[in-house]
Amino acid sequence: MRFTDIFVKRPVLSTVVSLLILLVGLQALQKLQIRQYPELSNTTISVTTAYPGANADVIKGFITTQIEQAVASAEGIDTLESSSRQDVSILLLNFRSLVTRLVILSNKFSNLNYIR
Repeated sequence: MRFTDIFVKRPVLSTVVSLLILLVGLQALQKLQIRQYPELSNTTISVTTAYPGANADVIKGFITTQIEQAVASAEGIDTLESSSRQDVSILLLNFRSLVTRLVILSNKFSNLNYIR
């Protein structure tokens, strides 16, 4: 009688052993400690504003500059790039770390509502 014949003759036993192995594996997975975290890349947020019919100078003066002033004082900003074209203003914000991103989004972008 071979080892596998026991499981062929008793399918309930094979199911119980499989479930036992699964439960032990899940328990081991929960107790596994994380020693290193993956390296996180910088976060980039894009703010795009459309103002149909306005030229680039009007967009820069009335929209881009005010948004830059409202957002520039936020903590954790590495670089701030802006461009003004006809009908469109685009700001690119690059943050240093992921931790401050949620704080910045909740605090500083609420200032954008007051620009209107």
